[in-house]
Amino acid sequence: MKKFSLLLLAALLAVSLIGCAPDAPQQYRTEFLGTFDTVVSVIGYADTEEEFSQAAGIVHETFAGLHQLFDIYHGYSGVNNIKTINDNAGLMPVKVDARIIELLQTAKEWHSKTDGAVNVAMGPVLAVWHEYRGTGIASPEDAAVPGAQELAEAAKLTNIGKIAIDEAASTVYIEAGMRIDVGAIAKGYATQAAADALIAAGYDSVLISAGGNVAAVGAPKDGRDKWGVGVKDPQSDLAYSTDDENLLDVAYVSGVSVVSSGSYERYYEVDGVRYHHLIDPQTLFPAAHCIGVTVIAQDSTAADVLSTAAFVLPPEEAMLLIENTEGTEALWVHENGDVTLSSGMAAYLKHIGGATNGA
Repeated sequence: MKKFSLLLLAALLAVSLIGCAPDAPQQYRTEFLGTFDTVVSVIGYADTEEEFSQAAGIVHETFAGLHQLFDIYHGYSGVNNIKTINDNAGLMPVKVDARIIELLQTAKEWHSKTDGAVNVAMGPVLAVWHEYRGTGIASPEDAAVPGAQELAEAAKLTNIGKIAIDEAASTVYIEAGMRIDVGAIAKGYATQAAADALIAAGYDSVLISAGGNVAAVGAPKDGRDKWGVGVKDPQSDLAYSTDDENLLDVAYVSGVSVVSSGSYERYYEVDGVRYHHLIDPQTLFPAAHCIGVTVIAQDSTAADVLSTAAFVLPPEEAMLLIENTEGTEALWVHENGDVTLSSGMAAYLKHIGGATNGA
């Protein structure tokens, strides 16, 4: 998870009515700040503004609670979170909420499935890069790249097998020097948790967008059978633009999640070379196989993890991972602008595949 926003206390912004036929469910939209260092947008169809506000409130409450639990930078009164675990490395097990246990167990499963490409124990290495990136952004004239020896020393503390989880006691213990970083999975987990909460409450036409993480709950109630989700063009300077001309494509989806990752998200430059935040656990340097990945999967947690894995793995291994993961498709954008698709990805895409949204 990224640096905590100073806008944590920001309330839900005013609900805006986008408009439909007078006798049809209306489309509403709202946004809130302060969780997972991003703007979370909620779009949905409801008979009344009050009904939509209740749905948006569920999303906000879910994100706010999980943000506190998964924060690695800040503590909260009465909350043992990931930072608490890191602060007690080598000292004692920390009793935590069951959702932290579930997140870490899921992360361990995905570490195995991705052959180590996604590792929440990479915190010591990521902390090194975070410090250099912060310096490079604040003082470009002082921008530098971590040394191989410094990174290798940090990497000695990244054995995910040494994250000791006691499910019965609901505790987590890590050895001295270790540091958990859940940036590759936490926002996807939160997005899926919010979607599940909406479904449990009976909502069936809501789109949640948290930066590059999108979950489509049901379909829009305006005659279409799918939502149109923009696929970010990693070569565009406009992040997550809704202007079709500034997108690589549009994916038409319902009941699934769409997650994008790329070198455009968080980076700094040294001597004209961009160093982004997606670190290859093998080289300990930013992965250089592509510049952007978009993954479609049934579950937002899986889509989040797989977007990172598909970015850092070599192309052949990344494709094999996606093709062997049921219900999952992906799109890669390479440095030269070429696009690679998994076998079923084109069926979702408006321009490349000619998909329609049912309108």
